[in-house]
Amino acid sequence: MSATRRVSTTPSGFSRWLLDHTRAISATLDQLKRRPFGTLLTAFVIGITLALPAGLYAVLGTLDAASSGLKGSLRASLFLKDSVDEAAGRTLAATLARRAGIAEAKYISRDAALAEFKAHSGFGEALDILSSNPLPAVIVVTPDAKAPKDRAQALLDEVAKLPEVDSSRLDREWLERLYAILAVVERLVLLIAAALSIAVLVVVANTIRLDIAARREEIVVLKVIGAPDAFIRRPFLYTGLWYGLMGALLACLLVVGAGFAIADAAQTLAGLYGGGAVLGGLTADTVFAVFGAGAALGWIGAFWTVSRHLGTIEPD
Repeated sequence: MSATRRVSTTPSGFSRWLLDHTRAISATLDQLKRRPFGTLLTAFVIGITLALPAGLYAVLGTLDAASSGLKGSLRASLFLKDSVDEAAGRTLAATLARRAGIAEAKYISRDAALAEFKAHSGFGEALDILSSNPLPAVIVVTPDAKAPKDRAQALLDEVAKLPEVDSSRLDREWLERLYAILAVVERLVLLIAAALSIAVLVVVANTIRLDIAARREEIVVLKVIGAPDAFIRRPFLYTGLWYGLMGALLACLLVVGAGFAIADAAQTLAGLYGGGAVLGGLTADTVFAVFGAGAALGWIGAFWTVSRHLGTIEPD
């Protein structure tokens, strides 16, 4: 008589864990499908809440890139002494151009400076009556665009003190204002994102609280048969996760749609300042950040709510 070996059909620990999560995912998705209006409404509220900081961050990134491109506008005009002739001036400009941290040093002779002033000032006829050229020769020094702002400014201050230089003018005040404005806007975006993150937590928490109240009898039955809290909590956590991910998707769509809506006006505004497009749209990093924030906030809001209310539901 041969012995029959029985093969255990009980799933292993990892297989059981995977099966439980698969069932929870399927059950929560089916539950969300059965109430499409409420699901979309909650996701839309979360999407609008996430879209505002995402859109502001996209605009801030575009402005920051534009300001980096304007670093070439941070330059110094070195007005040379009358005793410095043209040959010495060109030699000095060539020496400065080879200096580390300087992208360009352009020499403008006295005659060239006068001709440019006549062309752009509108006082050409008045200047013709002058017996001599009143304008000095100029060397326009432009720092390397990759150099840090503080280092570039220190370099411009240094070359302005050369013995051949009579006076100098640093065109940096407006750029300093731009950097200050961008710093303020960046902090405002962070504060708005933090405040709206709390709003997302509240929306998810309130939605999950209503789900818990609607499934109170089911939770009581699960506790009676000995189901652990982790098993009862799992579907609600996935529900919060789906709300967060759907809200993140809607937020990205809203930001992209807003970008298309204002693209023409933004292009016109950029053209007035001689620049390119103002709004660059969502980058891949921003999209990943929005989805990550949505998923994390949805999960945290659900976990916080379930942890608060699950202990209050006990079998009679």
